[in-house]
Formats: sequence, structure tokens, C-alpha cells
Amino acid sequence: MSNSSENMILDFTNTQTTCDWEAIDDRIMGGCSQSHPEHIDNIGLRFSGRVSLENNGGFASIRSDSANYNLGQYSGIKLRLRGDGKTYKLSLRTDLFFDGISYQAAFTTDQNTWQEISLPFEDFTATHHGVKLSTVAPMDTTRIESFGLFIADNQKGPFQLEISWIKGT
Repeated sequence: MSNSSENMILDFTNTQTTCDWEAIDDRIMGGCSQSHPEHIDNIGLRFSGRVSLENNGGFASIRSDSANYNLGQYSGIKLRLRGDGKTYKLSLRTDLFFDGISYQAAFTTDQNTWQEISLPFEDFTATHHGVKLSTVAPMDTTRIESFGLFIADNQKGPFQLEISWIKGT
């Protein structure tokens, strides 16, 4: 692992960065999934919980507080993480609307192995409630307002994803 802070966007080894995330699960629409973000010393942000398909549910997510991130100088994002073998999505938002459009890119983790995963901005797709949108403008990377992490797509049961940092590439 590189100790370089070059291109650092979010350093989750910093307790304050991790505390600014909140869970937004399918419970907002009657589902039963549950997740929570927490800071883990010497690791960073842990996104864990349980996905339930009951009551038409099936997703768990966490989202950062709003901030202004100008990622225009980058062509993508790199994450240092350790997962559980499941597929997750990184979400970027360019507005502050709770129910607005998000731009998402999926990645699959190796079970219990630290990885560095690169996500080019061209791989991010505009979505609303998980539905891909084709008539939306491309993501304006100079106006990112928040980051999010999702698990969905019928991946029921417990999950755990740990992230040390997010950098621009």
C-alpha cells in the first residue's frame, strides 16, 4: 500500500471523514434491509449490514455528507478496499436532491482480500432508483456533491465492505 496522499479525495483512516456518512436503506420504502457506516481503527470506513428481499426491499446504502468535490482533473477513481466477494456500486451525485439522479459504477470484491479497484468515469451510468437513464447529461465531474456505496441486485444476507481511501486517477 502506498502512503502517498497524492490525488487523495477521501481518507477514511481519518475518523471525521467516516463519521460523516449515513445509512439510506430500503426501509425508506417499506423494506427490511439494514446497514450502518462505522469507523474502524487502522482500517477506515466499514459498510456492513444485511440485505433483505422482504416487502419488495433489496438494497442497502450509505451516503456521505454534502461537500464540493471538483474531480475534473481526473479520469476516474481508485478505491482501496476489502470486501466479502459481493458486488457493490460506488455512487456519485451532482446535486443535493435526496431523491435525485446518481451516477453509479459497479465493482466486485474478492473475499477478505485488500484490493485497489479503478473505476473510470466513463463506466458510471446515470440512474434513478436503480433504473438506468439514457436521456440524462453525462456526469459533470467538476460538480460532485456526495459519494455513496450500494449493495443491491438480489444479494440477500449479511455483507461487509471496508474502505481505506478513495483517490483520483
